[in-house]
Amino acid sequence: QVQLVESGGGLVQAGDSLRLSCAASGRTFAMGWFRQAPGKEREFVLGISRSGGSTYYSDSVKGRFTISRDNAKNTLYLQMNSLKPEDTAVYYCAASKRGAVVTTPPEYAYWGQGTQVTVSS
Repeated sequence: QVQLVESGGGLVQAGDSLRLSCAASGRTFAMGWFRQAPGKEREFVLGISRSGGSTYYSDSVKGRFTISRDNAKNTLYLQMNSLKPEDTAVYYCAASKRGAVVTTPPEYAYWGQGTQVTVSS
């Protein structure tokens, strides 16, 4: 069982940057960030392979968000730049049991509790 704890969310203005962290209780394989806005389904944002050598970005965040990981610290990061009001959501960290990047919620076995990101215009 792997426990995931996100941190770093908050209220920012459009155009600002924010970095989220996700601390894992143990070794993890492929990981990802999802987000869920009120009244919407959970949406895949970015994923990273076990080694960190492969990443996958949704079109909505390409060029603005970056995913990275530090396996020595069992920590996943999400760097968000040029934030927009439509980025407002609860952001979830997730861990898969697969080594390669995966993009759908059923492929992830473990989930964090989520952290709120609110971007004001």
